[in-house]
Amino acid sequence: MSEPNRSLFARVERACLWGASVLLVACAGSTPHSRQGQWRLDTETAGRLRHATTVAGEGASTAAPAAAPTVASVLVKTAPLLVTVLGSDNAVGELEERLWECAREAERRINARYFGGRAPTRAECGEEVVVDGCPQPITRAMQLGQQKHALALECAREVLEELWPRPFRLEQRYRYYRNAQFLEMVSREEEARLIAQGCTRELWRTIKPDIVLYLDDNWRRAALTLDFKFPCPETNVPQWRQYSSDSAYSGQSQGQIYQEALGGHPVILSPKKITP
Repeated sequence: MSEPNRSLFARVERACLWGASVLLVACAGSTPHSRQGQWRLDTETAGRLRHATTVAGEGASTAAPAAAPTVASVLVKTAPLLVTVLGSDNAVGELEERLWECAREAERRINARYFGGRAPTRAECGEEVVVDGCPQPITRAMQLGQQKHALALECAREVLEELWPRPFRLEQRYRYYRNAQFLEMVSREEEARLIAQGCTRELWRTIKPDIVLYLDDNWRRAALTLDFKFPCPETNVPQWRQYSSDSAYSGQSQGQIYQEALGGHPVILSPKKITP
């Protein structure tokens, strides 16, 4: 593990507290609205509004780190414009490796906290976890995923501030009108206000990728879009979520909509692989 990422994770482990994101995940439904017609956030949306989650405790897994990918094996092929920005294949390869390392280390740290460094079993992933103050339980897979996301995103922020010289956004929400091919940005303040007022119907046709890299200040056109995925159990294949029949993007996957809305190539970052 590189020294910059090692120090970052040490700081995040000390700083992050059990917070509202896991609570919001537990209180949210898995579709944009309930069967009774009351609009609500899906798990992905709710879990990331405030992600001050519990992160790994003392110690990290002693397991050997996963083998590194071939330098720029994915990002150069997926988004060759990155080479123009960063100047070389090796520079893109460093960015790729460091971001992938964020996913691997988040996986190790959270697994170390709950399972002594081993990966959770399928049965453990499916266990229901009750969160105080919420009317319904969530699965352990959801809880672990939110905590790993929080840690990985803090790591990614520092990596991008160091290595990406152009604009980028983390967990930015966009409202995408697919029929009109129109995209607008939803501010953090508007998002928080709508949630506080219970107006989650207004967030129905929105997307919220983990990382968006831009070539310039035109935020409607991305160079690359990335999402962290933490399969539970680890034998599951990391993949884009499919939108349900009651979604504004029914029949499409997250990756398809990200590319259609933002124009950047979508890539999955998971602990074991990078998937274009």
